[in-house]
Amino acid sequence: MEEPQLLQQQEEEQSQSISLQDCLKLLKGERDEQRLAGLLLVTKFCKSDDLVSLRAIYDAVGPHFLDRLLRTGLGKGVVSSGSGENRDAYLQLSVTVLSAFCRVSEIASSKEMVSKVPMIFEVMSMKSGMPVLEECYEFLYLVSTASEDGLTALYESGGIKLLAHQMSALPDGSHLMELAMKLVQLMLKKLSQGIVENDHLSELSVIVTKIARQFALLQNALKFEALHLLSAIFSSEYSTLLHDALRVIQNENWSNHMRDGVATILQNRVAPAEKFEALILAESMVSIKGEGWLIGQINLPSVQDPIPADRCLLLVLESSRVEVAVLLNELAYSKYEASKSSSSTAETIISKQQKVTIVFSLVEKIIKLISNIGETEGHHLDENTFIKAINGLNETIGVVLEYLQDAKEHGQKVGNDLLASVRLVGSYLAEAPVACEDKITELLGYMLSVEGEHESSPFYSVCFLLPMLCQKTMKIEGCKLLASSGGYKAVVDCLMKLIEQNRNGVENNGCIFLACDTIMNLLKMEQITFSEDESTFISLLKALALWTV
Repeated sequence: MEEPQLLQQQEEEQSQSISLQDCLKLLKGERDEQRLAGLLLVTKFCKSDDLVSLRAIYDAVGPHFLDRLLRTGLGKGVVSSGSGENRDAYLQLSVTVLSAFCRVSEIASSKEMVSKVPMIFEVMSMKSGMPVLEECYEFLYLVSTASEDGLTALYESGGIKLLAHQMSALPDGSHLMELAMKLVQLMLKKLSQGIVENDHLSELSVIVTKIARQFALLQNALKFEALHLLSAIFSSEYSTLLHDALRVIQNENWSNHMRDGVATILQNRVAPAEKFEALILAESMVSIKGEGWLIGQINLPSVQDPIPADRCLLLVLESSRVEVAVLLNELAYSKYEASKSSSSTAETIISKQQKVTIVFSLVEKIIKLISNIGETEGHHLDENTFIKAINGLNETIGVVLEYLQDAKEHGQKVGNDLLASVRLVGSYLAEAPVACEDKITELLGYMLSVEGEHESSPFYSVCFLLPMLCQKTMKIEGCKLLASSGGYKAVVDCLMKLIEQNRNGVENNGCIFLACDTIMNLLKMEQITFSEDESTFISLLKALALWTV
């Protein structure tokens, strides 16, 4: 059996060799008719992965003839045998062979190919659904990945605008859509906040909505490409500008697609990095559409039965809880256990802190959603879901309090991660002031002493805890806790800073009222005395007097 197969392979190689030689003779001919015949032969027998033959054929025909052939197809020039009737045929032949030649990286990076990017754009804009459209996309991808000049040409020729216009017409999950998404990914390197704001905001928002559809509908590798691309866009420096542009899009399908895609990723076994990217998308969508986005109908292609509208909420909360536990554990290890001599320790800590910010934001928005669920029109949670959400939040806040306890034991009071932890705890306790009472009793004084990296003394930590303190001090136990921990001094200092800011034109009336109410609650309790600390309240009286003036 092996000998006939070997003979067949040898015959094919010999036939290909003969065809290649015939082709090269034609391509080196003096007349355009010979070169056209040679190029037609190339499309018949030359394999796309035979880079040696492609290089030989390109050298034989030369860039000048290829340029004339493309221009003829565009109606800008004429090969000697050309006529208007053959323009489409010349155009298809030209783009097909150019795309094939660019599989050789040296050819793709050449100035001759880079210079053809604008003309390929012309081809793509002539008609939608042209047979050569896929070859056009392949040409652009190969040229833009072969050199920085190629990528620059793609971007400066209007690549973002072209893709925003064409992606809506590309078939879902097609090779064309895959190439288009890869081109967007490449061009993200060229975008900055200023460029997006001035030139590409509307186009980029349209592209996001098209990619969101792929993210929802596909169940293959391209789904993850869409996930990576959307995550990169929403993690960029211009994401806030993009949020504003996406808010005004009337069509709600794209936001539903995002919810479908996020839910699919979070409920399946995928890599931790990909789950975190799904959380990035969830946090962005809640910022754009509001907390209610977490509750809504989910439609998955592979699932026939209806999926509960609260599924996305529970998936996001559970995934966030896991991420909080993992990230805070890794942060604590990096800060207190890892070798201080490691050059990567500082970078690792910064990276973890940035991730913590995202999941903390999600958890805080879920707290807001749960606390307002009865007041939010169109959103309802059954009792079972509500209990699951509360249990999940309790576990998450418990993990955060353990992280703060660890920091206290290591004498750490300064850090944006610590301040963010206090903010999250404060957000939850504002809605559930009796939660985690034992831990709060132990940590209240410490939490009121936490400072951000750019603060000279505690301020924001106190502001974050004021809603809880105001409620707790309505009872004698809360007053005793605040007095015994010395936390009342932090509240007084915070109020004086707020008064100073108010006198300078910065209004924060909500915090001022909460601080005043907290102090009034303390002073009204006859069982609480401050005879040894009159100076604190004298300073406050002076600040209040100046404020009234």
